Amino acid sequence: MNKYLRIIYCVAICLAVGYLSSKVTLSSINTWYPLIKKPSFNPPNWVFAPVWTMLYIFMGIAAGLVWNQIETNKELVKKGLMFFTVQLLLNALWSYLFFGLNNILLAFLEIILLWLIIYETFYVFKQVDKKAGYLLLPYLAWVSFATVLTGTIFWLNQ
Repeated sequence: MNKYLRIIYCVAICLAVGYLSSKVTLSSINTWYPLIKKPSFNPPNWVFAPVWTMLYIFMGIAAGLVWNQIETNKELVKKGLMFFTVQLLLNALWSYLFFGLNNILLAFLEIILLWLIIYETFYVFKQVDKKAGYLLLPYLAWVSFATVLTGTIFWLNQ
């Protein structure tokens, strides 16, 4: 597979995961979510879709760039893509826990694990391809914010 197709493939997978996660989110966005207490710094609902779309595109490009280095550093690329896959699954799981099950505590504990795996993915990606690593920084920043937000929502609703 050529290098551009790898990037397109990775972006498509990330956007598909985002789309499936949004389906779980939609089930609660007009029912349960408006009823819970949220902090003053909670963004309006319309912010999430464009931010996540951009982040999924960056994540896919980063994964494709790393995959393109498979011939130069096979073991590190495999390790990075394994962490990437785990964090992508955890990313989707958060939506299910928070919006699907309405379990804020479990979602909060899970997002901490997600943050750690994203950081490890960033660390490995940066070793393989610096641009790929840097493309994950907005994602890491957003999940940092989402961790604080989730923790605060848990605290306000206990």
